[in-house]
Amino acid sequence: GAVSQLQVYSSKRGYFAVLPSGGYVMKILITEDEPILADELETIVKELGHQVIGVASTLCGALRLAEQTCCDLALVDVYLKDGTTGPAVARHLTEDCHATVIFTTSNPSRVPEDFASACGVIAKPLSEQNIKSAICFVNECLVEGRALHPKPRALNLSPAYAERWKVT
Repeated sequence: GAVSQLQVYSSKRGYFAVLPSGGYVMKILITEDEPILADELETIVKELGHQVIGVASTLCGALRLAEQTCCDLALVDVYLKDGTTGPAVARHLTEDCHATVIFTTSNPSRVPEDFASACGVIAKPLSEQNIKSAICFVNECLVEGRALHPKPRALNLSPAYAERWKVT
């Protein structure tokens, strides 16, 4: 399977594995209060060959998981079980853990103007293809430092990340 084809390297951030596609295996945190959707996201992430470090449905749960294991990427809903706490999760993960965050929300207008330091937003309802293409795009940008392929249509990139990754 895909796991046997991984090559493992070490870096300042620890050990990481490289996918056959050329990207690296990311540690991904899922912050979603709808259990069925959280399960679907977990399945999609694993199908791409990435590692799910945990699933949280509240601000406290997400922060607890982030303290145990820093993630490379987080999929964060704006509305969680404890209210509109997704932006606080995003700020903590980006500023304290240096993670990249994608909001997954049915209410994109609730994302702060500065995207709460997140790289972008995917509007619900989510499709498997939209999630997969966004994760692959972010992985490529993290590895290369810029976009080599067009941004997925479903991913609304923040102005800061569009500039950082040279997306036109």
